[in-house]
Amino acid sequence: MTAGQPPGHRRLADARRPAHPQHVLHRSTVDVTCPGDERVPLWLTAAVPAPLSVEQLRTMVDRGDVDTVLVAFTDMQGRLQGKRCHARHFLDEVLAHGAEACAYLLAVDVDMDTVGGYAMASWDTGYGDFVMRPDLATLRPVPWQPGTALVLCDLEWEDGSPVAASPRQVLRRQLDRLAERGLVALAGTELEFIVFREPYEAAHGAGYRHLTPANQYNVDYSLVGTARVEPLLRCIRNEMAGAGFAVESAKGECNLGQHEIAFRYADALATADQHAVYKTAAKEIAAQEGMSLTFMAKYDAREGNSCHIHLSVRSTDDEPVMAGGDARGALSPLMERWIAGQLACLEELTLLFAPNVNSYKRFVDGSFAPTAVAWGRDNRTCALRVVGDGRSLRVENRVPGGDVNPYLALAATVAAGLHGLEHELPLPAPETGNAYASGAPRVPATLRDAVERFAASEPARRAFGADVVEHYAHAGRVELAAFDAAVTDWERVRGFERL
Repeated sequence: MTAGQPPGHRRLADARRPAHPQHVLHRSTVDVTCPGDERVPLWLTAAVPAPLSVEQLRTMVDRGDVDTVLVAFTDMQGRLQGKRCHARHFLDEVLAHGAEACAYLLAVDVDMDTVGGYAMASWDTGYGDFVMRPDLATLRPVPWQPGTALVLCDLEWEDGSPVAASPRQVLRRQLDRLAERGLVALAGTELEFIVFREPYEAAHGAGYRHLTPANQYNVDYSLVGTARVEPLLRCIRNEMAGAGFAVESAKGECNLGQHEIAFRYADALATADQHAVYKTAAKEIAAQEGMSLTFMAKYDAREGNSCHIHLSVRSTDDEPVMAGGDARGALSPLMERWIAGQLACLEELTLLFAPNVNSYKRFVDGSFAPTAVAWGRDNRTCALRVVGDGRSLRVENRVPGGDVNPYLALAATVAAGLHGLEHELPLPAPETGNAYASGAPRVPATLRDAVERFAASEPARRAFGADVVEHYAHAGRVELAAFDAAVTDWERVRGFERL
């Protein structure tokens, strides 16, 4: 048992479990204690497909394998929010009628403080409810929590109309626009995180300073280095496979204790859903292991945590439309206009790729984080990197960091691509050298700049609607106001004695 684990806790990944995402052996070795009962090991050995059907969930509930259903949605900050419902209540009531939650959940800051200025929820509106409507396509087991399943929800008002500012709805709207052209978006996100030996409680007590990274040197692609933290990485990989994710690989990264776990691409909405669940799961599993990890964009002066987003477009009958002709790597006219739209809108939509003050600390020349609004073929110095061939031809957006909201970032990507298609924008020449030194326009360097560009963006208003633009521009200004009011360690170190 590692430090920080509760007594009697044993990790699920210690058991021999198949990792195939479509048919997994759900084995919980967590000891369950009820008041007045002896400690009894709970072994669930039923074959559990993922995702789950309602009938399968009902069977699991009937035989006592599942007693809790997480009813969740993703908030503005990309975090899962919701309720832990008793499984019987979920089946009897929530399944048909949904569950209520306070609308303030889409009108608060990172600290969950109420702030003024949001049209959809405020003291003036009375902070009423919206409805969490389960999307049963997302129903899945949660192997890292005993007896638990999870479903993600769309948000509706009491009259059944969608909550426009809900991140999942923002993405749905752009995917609907894409579908009107007979196109679908396939995407994958590559989240990096830094692992520390201290549990979250100890990290908080230390003010998140002077923590011990899981590695003491650059372990980019190092098998020796990743072996140092393989028990945790293996837990995360296997638990995500058990939840129905198609896990591909894990690898080390450049910063101390930095790693990445990759998942197979899927349709854009499913990718965003899985991204949100994975971030929560990784933190919970790290906590169970007596460790902590962070996805924040820039933890220290070394390399930040990126979240590169790969996206391709196909026809609704699954035909590739981005490759052009027989020449290897040739781009179709659609692909050229798609990239041109990304370039044209990138500066105005950066807020949706980099939503926090800390996000902009990543954008440093020569750091593998982009600063130049440019594209290139397999060129990691550009904001947009074109990779693959044929059916795998795609655009990698290197701007987002680990703090990104995946729904908003994917929505921005699709909106920008549609902007290029609608206006038949010509594609500039690719950058073949060092984009950092190319003289190309630069990614906004501060949140303040990004907020104002987004608020004034006509492409954003046409794509998302004025209400959504105002909502997220206000969220950016709230973040700025909080930062402007804060006194930092940097100021104390420089000013306490010497000024």
